[in-house]
Amino acid sequence: MNTLLINKEDLRHNVNIINKLAKQTDENYKIIAVVKGNGYGLGLVEYSKFLIDNGIDFLAVATIEEALELRKSGIEEKILMLSSTSIKEDIEALVENDIILSIGSKETAEIANNIGQKMNKNVKAHLKIDTGMGRYGFLYSELEDIKDVIEANKNIKFEGVFSHFSIAYYENNKWTKQQYQNLINVINFLEKNNINFDFKHICNSTGFLLYKNMRLNCARIGSAFLGRAAINNNGFKRIGYIKTNIKEIRNLPKGYNISYLNTYKTKKETRVGIIQIGYIDGINIETSQDMFRFVDKLRTFYHAAKDLIRKKKITVMINEKRYPVLGKIGMYHMVIDITDTNIKLNDEVLLNVNTLHIDSKVRREFV
Repeated sequence: MNTLLINKEDLRHNVNIINKLAKQTDENYKIIAVVKGNGYGLGLVEYSKFLIDNGIDFLAVATIEEALELRKSGIEEKILMLSSTSIKEDIEALVENDIILSIGSKETAEIANNIGQKMNKNVKAHLKIDTGMGRYGFLYSELEDIKDVIEANKNIKFEGVFSHFSIAYYENNKWTKQQYQNLINVINFLEKNNINFDFKHICNSTGFLLYKNMRLNCARIGSAFLGRAAINNNGFKRIGYIKTNIKEIRNLPKGYNISYLNTYKTKKETRVGIIQIGYIDGINIETSQDMFRFVDKLRTFYHAAKDLIRKKKITVMINEKRYPVLGKIGMYHMVIDITDTNIKLNDEVLLNVNTLHIDSKVRREFV
């Protein structure tokens, strides 16, 4: 059986880096751990409980299903629903389970306020501001409208205000700075009108690491915990290995084709090991590249060319040594070159993987 291994010490190491940086920013700085996407592939509930055990007391999710699953598991810490919704039934379920709403429209605010009145509850919420991403949130220019919505809906307790960077992967990016200033303008306007917030956040993992002066008083951290923020490593350890084993061993003659499209031909008599794992399990699948701008195309082609020149190969780890994958990865299988080794059937194989792409049916194990 294939298993996704999560090294607890490495994960704790990454959490400690973030917590240390937070304390350096401010003693009371708050980290909001984003656990969307099945806890970035680590397993929603177990990963969330691990974070809580290591000093995190505020979680964020992207769907109502994730929020409710956390509550059903017994987690009582703060949970922020990052996605705004105007669906009455969804808001009712969130309010009933003490989930913090994201409110980014007049319609959502009015529905949430009415639900709060009927339930005799103050609805907890963070005000979502669209500073230029075009997704959820009040437009940053609608200052008077935002103020009016907050003042008109007395059953909503706006504990926080936030936005989201559309480009936070490069230092000194003009648009990132503009988005930050757009949010600051909203906050300053509202504070002048005696509307204050306990939580102010715009930084995700990359924003938090690259833009220290934009950290405000809390940040949403996801990929950095996994050592996979889209910037230089900065001491983080990559999280996530698939454990499988050698299912079959074969001896192939020189000049023999391996896998689809005949992309690899043996250069000599070759001993190969077959493992039952492939792209159906998320192996060698990467997040798609957004190449709307010419500069992004150049950057992607540059890295692809470097990999080609270096003849970068996918490898696996067997008995603490690396062995190359031969040919294309299939849906369920991979072929490993184990020539001139003592590797035998059922030997353990480890693959470094991006946990986001690992099938949810694959067993997770914290070790």
